[in-house]
Amino acid sequence: MLKKTNEIVSSVKDDKNIIVFSGDLDKAVASFIIANGAKAMGKEVTMFFTFWGLNIIKKETHVKTKKDFMAKMFGMMMPKSSKNLGLSKMNMAGIGPKMIRTVMKDKNISSLEELIEQGIKSGIKMVACQMSMDVMGITKEELLDGVEIGGVATMLSAADDSNMSLFI
Repeated sequence: MLKKTNEIVSSVKDDKNIIVFSGDLDKAVASFIIANGAKAMGKEVTMFFTFWGLNIIKKETHVKTKKDFMAKMFGMMMPKSSKNLGLSKMNMAGIGPKMIRTVMKDKNISSLEELIEQGIKSGIKMVACQMSMDVMGITKEELLDGVEIGGVATMLSAADDSNMSLFI
């Protein structure tokens, strides 16, 4: 948005930029709560998913893709989708995430999957880091529909248009 005052033109940067590096359930939920809240306030929001954060935006259903040995090994070690994410603390061999999801449901807090769907419907721009995808053997076909592919220039451009960038 441009404002003109006495021949001075300035750009008001009011977008929000969230870099999602972590693949932990609690951090993913926090990222989407912040993003959806900013979008509800009328802000443009870009979420840039890199490294472990890419697991958040993977499709729940298995997609058959041709991968090399290393990509297959990464695939076996990583969560298959957002429903398989662990917690940053209190993971307790997978019991922690189940407990958190139960408490969230009991308190009428949207699940991560509902928050993601809300973000997609509201127009949050979700970008997957191409370099991280290459390193971790993740293909575009494995990502949720509507996720864009970009690089560091995409993230930096979003940061230029924002008045804040969060690294989660």
